[in-house]
Amino acid sequence: MSSRKLNASNSRLKQDYLRLKKDPVPYITAEPLPSNILEWHYVVCGPENTPYEGGYYHGKLVFPNEFPFKPPAIYMLTPNGRFKTNKKLCLSISDFHPDTWNPAWSVSTILTGLLSFMNEKCPTLGSVETTDHDKRQFAYNSLEYNLKNKDFCDLFPDIAAEIRVELNKRSVLQSTLENQNNSNRSVVEPSSIQSCITNLIVIIGFAAFAFTVKYVMQHTTQGTD
Repeated sequence: MSSRKLNASNSRLKQDYLRLKKDPVPYITAEPLPSNILEWHYVVCGPENTPYEGGYYHGKLVFPNEFPFKPPAIYMLTPNGRFKTNKKLCLSISDFHPDTWNPAWSVSTILTGLLSFMNEKCPTLGSVETTDHDKRQFAYNSLEYNLKNKDFCDLFPDIAAEIRVELNKRSVLQSTLENQNNSNRSVVEPSSIQSCITNLIVIIGFAAFAFTVKYVMQHTTQGTD
Protein backbone atom coordinates (compact mmCIF):
# COMPACT_ATOMS: atom_id res chain seq x y z
CA MET A 1 0.00 0.00 0.00
CA SER A 2 2.74 2.49 0.97
CA SER A 3 4.63 1.59 -2.20
CA ARG A 4 1.59 2.45 -4.31
CA LYS A 5 1.22 5.78 -2.46
CA LEU A 6 4.89 6.58 -3.02
CA ASN A 7 4.59 5.79 -6.71
CA ALA A 8 1.49 7.99 -6.92
CA SER A 9 3.22 10.90 -5.17
CA ASN A 10 6.32 10.55 -7.35
CA SER A 11 4.19 10.52 -10.49
CA ARG A 12 2.25 13.59 -9.39
CA LEU A 13 5.39 15.52 -8.45
CA LYS A 14 6.99 14.73 -11.81
CA GLN A 15 3.88 16.09 -13.53
CA ASP A 16 4.01 19.22 -11.35
CA TYR A 17 7.66 19.68 -12.21
CA LEU A 18 6.96 19.58 -15.95
CA ARG A 19 4.10 22.08 -15.52
CA LEU A 20 6.33 24.35 -13.45
CA LYS A 21 9.01 24.33 -16.12
CA LYS A 22 6.46 25.09 -18.82
CA ASP A 23 4.70 27.80 -16.81
CA PRO A 24 7.08 29.16 -14.10
CA VAL A 25 5.80 30.97 -11.02
CA PRO A 26 6.86 34.65 -11.12
CA TYR A 27 9.84 35.43 -8.86
CA ILE A 28 10.30 31.77 -7.86
CA THR A 29 12.55 28.96 -9.07
CA ALA A 30 12.17 25.44 -7.69
CA GLU A 31 14.04 22.15 -8.08
CA PRO A 32 13.67 18.73 -6.40
CA LEU A 33 16.70 17.01 -4.94
CA PRO A 34 18.10 14.61 -7.55
CA SER A 35 18.22 11.90 -4.89
CA ASN A 36 14.76 12.52 -3.43
CA ILE A 37 11.83 13.94 -5.36
CA LEU A 38 9.90 14.37 -2.10
CA GLU A 39 12.20 17.24 -1.10
CA TRP A 40 12.08 20.36 -3.24
CA HIS A 41 14.15 23.50 -2.83
CA TYR A 42 12.98 26.90 -3.99
CA VAL A 43 14.43 30.39 -4.35
CA VAL A 44 12.29 33.51 -4.09
CA CYS A 45 13.73 36.50 -5.91
CA GLY A 46 12.53 39.53 -3.94
CA PRO A 47 9.81 41.32 -5.97
CA GLU A 48 10.26 44.93 -6.99
CA ASN A 49 8.83 47.65 -4.75
CA THR A 50 8.87 45.38 -1.69
CA PRO A 51 11.28 45.26 1.27
CA TYR A 52 12.60 42.01 -0.22
CA GLU A 53 13.76 43.57 -3.49
CA GLY A 54 17.31 42.55 -4.35
CA GLY A 55 17.29 39.55 -2.04
CA TYR A 56 17.29 35.82 -2.75
CA TYR A 57 15.42 33.60 -0.31
CA HIS A 58 16.13 29.89 -0.23
CA GLY A 59 13.71 27.41 1.30
CA LYS A 60 12.39 23.89 0.93
CA LEU A 61 9.18 21.86 0.61
CA VAL A 62 9.08 18.39 2.16
CA PHE A 63 6.28 16.28 0.71
CA PRO A 64 4.73 13.27 2.45
CA ASN A 65 4.40 9.91 0.74
CA GLU A 66 0.66 10.58 0.64
CA PHE A 67 0.96 13.69 -1.54
CA PRO A 68 -1.22 15.07 -3.12
CA PHE A 69 -3.73 13.91 -0.51
CA LYS A 70 -1.67 15.44 2.28
CA PRO A 71 0.15 18.81 2.19
CA PRO A 72 3.91 19.40 2.44
CA ALA A 73 5.93 20.98 5.22
CA ILE A 74 7.27 24.40 4.22
CA TYR A 75 10.55 25.89 5.46
CA MET A 76 12.46 29.11 4.84
CA LEU A 77 16.23 28.71 5.14
CA THR A 78 17.51 32.22 4.36
CA PRO A 79 17.15 34.90 7.09
CA ASN A 80 14.52 37.28 5.74
CA GLY A 81 12.76 39.26 8.45
CA ARG A 82 9.40 37.63 7.73
CA PHE A 83 9.74 33.93 8.63
CA LYS A 84 11.83 32.07 11.17
CA THR A 85 14.53 29.99 9.54
CA ASN A 86 14.56 26.19 9.57
CA LYS A 87 11.11 26.13 11.19
CA LYS A 88 7.88 24.75 9.76
CA LEU A 89 5.65 27.56 8.55
CA CYS A 90 2.03 27.59 9.61
CA LEU A 91 0.18 28.29 6.38
CA SER A 92 -3.11 27.10 4.96
CA ILE A 93 -1.12 25.33 2.23
CA SER A 94 1.23 23.54 4.66
CA ASP A 95 0.99 20.45 6.86
CA PHE A 96 -0.04 22.67 9.77
CA HIS A 97 -3.53 22.79 8.26
CA PRO A 98 -4.32 19.45 6.61
CA ASP A 99 -8.03 20.28 7.02
CA THR A 100 -7.75 23.19 4.56
CA TRP A 101 -5.60 21.33 2.04
CA ASN A 102 -6.97 20.67 -1.44
CA PRO A 103 -5.44 17.70 -3.35
CA ALA A 104 -5.97 19.62 -6.59
CA TRP A 105 -3.37 22.16 -5.51
CA SER A 106 -0.02 21.77 -7.23
CA VAL A 107 3.55 22.77 -6.39
CA SER A 108 2.94 25.97 -8.36
CA THR A 109 -0.08 26.71 -6.17
CA ILE A 110 1.99 26.17 -3.03
CA LEU A 111 4.80 28.47 -4.19
CA THR A 112 2.37 31.17 -5.32
CA GLY A 113 0.65 31.04 -1.93
CA LEU A 114 3.98 31.23 -0.11
CA LEU A 115 5.02 34.34 -2.05
CA SER A 116 1.65 35.97 -1.44
CA PHE A 117 1.86 35.35 2.30
CA MET A 118 5.47 36.55 2.39
CA ASN A 119 4.35 39.93 1.06
CA GLU A 120 1.63 40.23 3.68
CA LYS A 121 2.13 41.35 7.27
CA CYS A 122 -0.35 39.15 9.13
CA PRO A 123 1.38 37.04 11.81
CA THR A 124 1.31 33.26 12.02
CA LEU A 125 3.23 30.49 13.73
CA GLY A 126 6.74 30.63 12.31
CA SER A 127 6.58 34.30 11.34
CA VAL A 128 8.47 37.19 12.96
CA GLU A 129 7.82 40.91 13.23
CA THR A 130 10.51 43.22 11.84
CA THR A 131 10.56 46.62 10.18
CA ASP A 132 10.86 47.15 6.44
CA HIS A 133 14.34 48.56 7.08
CA ASP A 134 15.37 45.29 8.73
CA LYS A 135 13.92 43.29 5.84
CA ARG A 136 15.94 45.36 3.36
CA GLN A 137 19.06 44.64 5.40
CA PHE A 138 18.25 40.92 5.31
CA ALA A 139 17.78 41.22 1.54
CA TYR A 140 21.22 42.81 1.21
CA ASN A 141 22.86 40.10 3.33
CA SER A 142 20.99 37.20 1.71
CA LEU A 143 23.31 37.00 -1.29
CA GLU A 144 26.45 36.09 0.59
CA TYR A 145 24.50 33.91 3.04
CA ASN A 146 23.06 31.67 0.32
CA LEU A 147 26.44 30.91 -1.23
CA LYS A 148 27.38 29.09 1.97
CA ASN A 149 24.61 26.53 1.34
CA LYS A 150 25.70 23.58 -0.80
CA ASP A 151 22.16 22.63 -1.89
CA PHE A 152 21.58 26.19 -3.03
CA CYS A 153 24.75 26.27 -5.14
CA ASP A 154 24.20 22.77 -6.57
CA LEU A 155 20.51 23.17 -7.44
CA PHE A 156 20.61 26.80 -8.62
CA PRO A 157 24.02 27.32 -10.29
CA ASP A 158 22.74 30.15 -12.53
CA ILE A 159 21.42 32.11 -9.56
CA ALA A 160 24.62 31.43 -7.62
CA ALA A 161 26.61 32.81 -10.59
CA GLU A 162 24.42 35.95 -10.67
CA ILE A 163 25.02 36.45 -6.95
CA ARG A 164 28.79 36.14 -7.36
CA VAL A 165 28.71 38.79 -10.09
CA GLU A 166 26.66 41.10 -7.85
CA LEU A 167 28.98 40.56 -4.89
CA ASN A 168 31.96 41.31 -7.11
CA LYS A 169 30.29 44.59 -8.17
CA ARG A 170 29.77 45.47 -4.52
CA SER A 171 33.41 44.74 -3.76
CA VAL A 172 34.61 46.93 -6.63
CA LEU A 173 32.27 49.74 -5.60
CA GLN A 174 33.38 49.53 -1.98
CA SER A 175 37.02 49.62 -3.02
CA THR A 176 36.38 52.63 -5.27
CA LEU A 177 34.63 54.53 -2.49
CA GLU A 178 37.45 53.78 -0.04
CA ASN A 179 40.04 55.01 -2.55
CA GLN A 180 38.03 58.20 -3.12
CA ASN A 181 37.77 58.82 0.62
CA ASN A 182 41.52 58.30 1.05
CA SER A 183 42.18 60.63 -1.87
CA ASN A 184 39.88 63.29 -0.42
CA ARG A 185 41.62 63.07 2.95
CA SER A 186 45.03 63.44 1.34
CA VAL A 187 43.81 66.59 -0.46
CA VAL A 188 42.11 68.10 2.57
CA GLU A 189 45.01 67.66 4.98
CA PRO A 190 47.67 69.54 2.92
CA SER A 191 45.08 72.18 2.11
CA SER A 192 44.46 72.75 5.82
CA ILE A 193 48.18 73.05 6.52
CA GLN A 194 48.64 75.43 3.60
CA SER A 195 45.75 77.53 4.85
CA CYS A 196 47.34 77.79 8.31
CA ILE A 197 50.68 78.82 6.83
CA THR A 198 49.01 81.46 4.65
CA ASN A 199 47.17 82.90 7.64
CA LEU A 200 50.39 82.99 9.65
CA ILE A 201 52.21 84.84 6.85
CA VAL A 202 49.39 87.40 6.67
CA ILE A 203 49.55 87.96 10.45
CA ILE A 204 53.35 88.37 10.38
CA GLY A 205 53.09 90.73 7.43
CA PHE A 206 50.44 92.80 9.17
CA ALA A 207 52.54 92.96 12.34
CA ALA A 208 55.63 94.01 10.35
CA PHE A 209 53.63 96.70 8.58
CA ALA A 210 52.27 98.02 11.88
CA PHE A 211 55.78 98.05 13.38
CA THR A 212 57.14 99.93 10.35
CA VAL A 213 54.38 102.55 10.53
CA LYS A 214 55.01 103.03 14.24
CA TYR A 215 58.75 103.34 13.67
CA VAL A 216 58.31 105.95 10.92
CA MET A 217 55.87 107.98 13.03
CA GLN A 218 58.21 107.97 16.04
CA HIS A 219 61.18 109.19 13.96
CA THR A 220 59.06 111.76 12.20
CA THR A 221 57.96 113.14 15.56
CA GLN A 222 61.53 113.25 16.87
CA GLY A 223 62.70 115.11 13.73
CA THR A 224 60.00 117.71 14.18
CA ASP A 225 61.08 118.33 17.75
